[in-house]
Amino acid sequence: MATYDGLIGALGLEEWCGGGKTDGPMTMAELLARANGTSAPAGSPDPATPLMQTPFPSLDALNKSCSAIPRSRDMTEAVEQGFLAIKDPLKVVLDPVTQPLSYMLDWALAGFEAVPWFIMIPLLVAITWFATKKIGVTLFVLASFCFMAFINYYDEAIQTLSIIFVCTIIAVLLGVPIGIAMSRSNILQRAVIPILDMLQTLPTFVYLVPLIFLFSVTESKLYGIAIILYAIVPVIRLTDLGIRLVDKDVIEAADAFGMSSRQKLWGVQVPLALPNIMAGINQTIMMSLAMVVIASLVSAPGLGVKVLAGIRNLELGVGLVAGFCIVLLAVLLDRSTKAALGRIDTSAR
Repeated sequence: MATYDGLIGALGLEEWCGGGKTDGPMTMAELLARANGTSAPAGSPDPATPLMQTPFPSLDALNKSCSAIPRSRDMTEAVEQGFLAIKDPLKVVLDPVTQPLSYMLDWALAGFEAVPWFIMIPLLVAITWFATKKIGVTLFVLASFCFMAFINYYDEAIQTLSIIFVCTIIAVLLGVPIGIAMSRSNILQRAVIPILDMLQTLPTFVYLVPLIFLFSVTESKLYGIAIILYAIVPVIRLTDLGIRLVDKDVIEAADAFGMSSRQKLWGVQVPLALPNIMAGINQTIMMSLAMVVIASLVSAPGLGVKVLAGIRNLELGVGLVAGFCIVLLAVLLDRSTKAALGRIDTSAR
């Protein structure tokens, strides 16, 4: 008899369970056990289970005593069938909404690649100098791109940069207003925080699983949505935190001057919270870069493709050099945004 036959009998559920016979095909583990001769013949009682080896009353364990109780693989199959049932209605809604993202990613990629290196590199150096006013950071950006161009990794770096550019802009345009709304409503904050916690703790590969079923692998929005969902969390959290940390005395002074809610928000709270907001943007850029590498599994171009090629073809050098270029890109983006943040913080003070 199975471990929980006694429990089923004590509850008087034998008739509902159908006599304890398990219906449906056997699992792979059951087939392997039968092939190895370690399972009992059908209809024969199981030997008594030692107390220290009593299994947890999981779905699979209870199913051995009661076929009416579904197995765990029945549950996962039900989840899959439920998702497939709503797939077409979801596509009808999501396709027109997300199609502009594909256009933006494709246009940005084509635009970045169309600009020759002798224009793009000086342009990036000029933007860095304008944003940071730091000669060290500017020279580091110049040296990094020259190095990647010298070893023929410039095209992949520019492709990665174009994806980060688009996804970061969209994440900021969506994340900052959400963070502002959260800072002004405790109810909204309590509703959104569990969603942010889920997005922040969800493994990166899991982001791709439902999107692969919803969109074609050849569509840019597939990896664009995954990157935005993964990277948007820091800018939302830090925008909300920055506005909530604005000194109450400053808010009271603004009230004393008769400022409206909108005037207080854009004239007092957002400027004082700008260092926190910029820190959130910095983290969003870093997380976008991390997700771009994972997104190369679903046709995202860039340095991640080189990393995957190194793994697939067991080419150690290709993988290590591509990884080093990703590190270079991350460091130069981090240093540039932090230097720009320092300038904003100084001007705010």
